Amino acid sequence: MMGRDKKYELRPITLRTAQGFVNENHRHNEAPQGHKFSIGLWVDGKLTGVVIVGRPIAKANDDGLTAELTRCCVLDGQKNANSLLYAAAWRAAKAMGYKLMITYTLPIESGSSLKAAGFIPVAHTRTSPKGWNTPGRQREVPDKYPKGEKIRWEISCER
Repeated sequence: MMGRDKKYELRPITLRTAQGFVNENHRHNEAPQGHKFSIGLWVDGKLTGVVIVGRPIAKANDDGLTAELTRCCVLDGQKNANSLLYAAAWRAAKAMGYKLMITYTLPIESGSSLKAAGFIPVAHTRTSPKGWNTPGRQREVPDKYPKGEKIRWEISCER
């Protein structure tokens, strides 16, 4: 749990607020375009972290019962804040009727906050030689988005 001498609070926030926080503070990603919901973490009255949850980006995962944690961003020095936000996002998604939540990390990230929140690693994604481009949808991907393999994490009602 967060430090006992600090006052912390979880609150729903707008996508615009979450996007602004991510674009200003995330070390390797820009904010996603949309969301189902976002949660902010205030510590001593200051917004110090956000989590954004949306529909799964991969169409194969978009079954109506799966939510994707598309971004989590916390200011440096906020011990256990990531885990707190991951767990809050899952509780909110379950309350909305979702049965599964997925997210992805880079192989260089430990995933300790996800493990603490109950997520488990289930797969490694493949690297596409074409990146995000497909014949039907050509796109320019900003350099800020990491390319390459990622680790897929899940938490479900069955666990």
